Amino acid sequence: MIYEYIVGGVVLATMLGFVLLYGVKGKKTTRASMEITRNGFLNILDNGICQSEINRSTDVVIVGAGVAGAALAYTLGKEGRQVHVIERDLSEPDRIVGELLQPGGYLKLIELGLEDCVNEIDAQKVFGYALYKDGKNAKLSYPLEEFPADVAGRSFHNGRFIQRLREKAASLPSVRLEQGTVTGLVEEKGTIKGVHYKTKTSQELTAYAPLTIVCDGCFSNLRRSLCDPKVDNPSCFVGLILENCDLPYANHGHVILGDPSPILFYPISSTEIRCLVDVPGQKVPSISNGEMAQYLKSVVAPQPVASTINTLAGALYKVFCASPDPARKEMRQACFDYLSLGGVCSTGPVSLLSGLNPSPLNLVVHFFAVAVFGVGRLLLPFPSPKRIWIGARLI
Repeated sequence: MIYEYIVGGVVLATMLGFVLLYGVKGKKTTRASMEITRNGFLNILDNGICQSEINRSTDVVIVGAGVAGAALAYTLGKEGRQVHVIERDLSEPDRIVGELLQPGGYLKLIELGLEDCVNEIDAQKVFGYALYKDGKNAKLSYPLEEFPADVAGRSFHNGRFIQRLREKAASLPSVRLEQGTVTGLVEEKGTIKGVHYKTKTSQELTAYAPLTIVCDGCFSNLRRSLCDPKVDNPSCFVGLILENCDLPYANHGHVILGDPSPILFYPISSTEIRCLVDVPGQKVPSISNGEMAQYLKSVVAPQPVASTINTLAGALYKVFCASPDPARKEMRQACFDYLSLGGVCSTGPVSLLSGLNPSPLNLVVHFFAVAVFGVGRLLLPFPSPKRIWIGARLI
């Protein structure tokens, strides 16, 4: 009997030892993981994982850690939700999109507690636009009089801004940021349960969550499984960086209404100006054989110094692109002259573009106002059948 008690005691002690050892090991793992993100900077482990806890349940899986994915991860994590973000590449992006944040966007950063993400990246304040056409120019300032002094647009290197957003998200203990490539959605009976993905080390894993949000951008490999997009690409932007150049209006974006399409200039750091050249068509001139250099020299360089927000931006693009169509030409001139009037004729459209007043009614009013203004220019001082016909096309 005593022998049985001794054996039983040894077995029980051994089991307790394993339990205590497992518990201590688990605590050490969690503590080490917490130290990774406590300083608020993005650190990647050998397996490509940036996280605060390794073993836990997940409330939300987010695919992509760009502007939308990283900001959403921070917002949900701040509410205490367990968020798993899977991003294809956690290195700093090098892209020419998303470099000019409108004042309305900066207000949203404040609302989300992310306004410090434009600090320490040499971001430049932007107070409006300068519009150029045929040797004339008009300065269009953002209507910021009723906002705090810090509210303005911001222009910067997109990659630096993205990294700051990722660092902010990764600083929360409830957000796990992992480098991996999502290969597909986990679907059961018409419901998305999570995603399949490959880690940085090519390990194939599956992440489950009650909610999956896809934010992996315009080159998404999941979009076709969620919808049938019909994307129209009328042109491509070619980006250049001009160093140590001064624009005519400091802290303003500059839009040149060139032929055949607009040219944009805006600061992205204290020493760099971004030049965006819109090249019509889906084929970009080749850089390797010199086509791009020839296009910039012969077509671009000789020109003189050319939601509701997306709707207006798209409409303005079509208006500002040169066209042989007389109605399009007249609308282009009418739009420039309308904005040059100043007052409500400029602050209204600019408040729409800046995100300060994204009202659909405001959009409709100014669309019709430009059309009526254009018709008035055609009918005065004396109308002609040709001018009446062009005016009818404008309406």
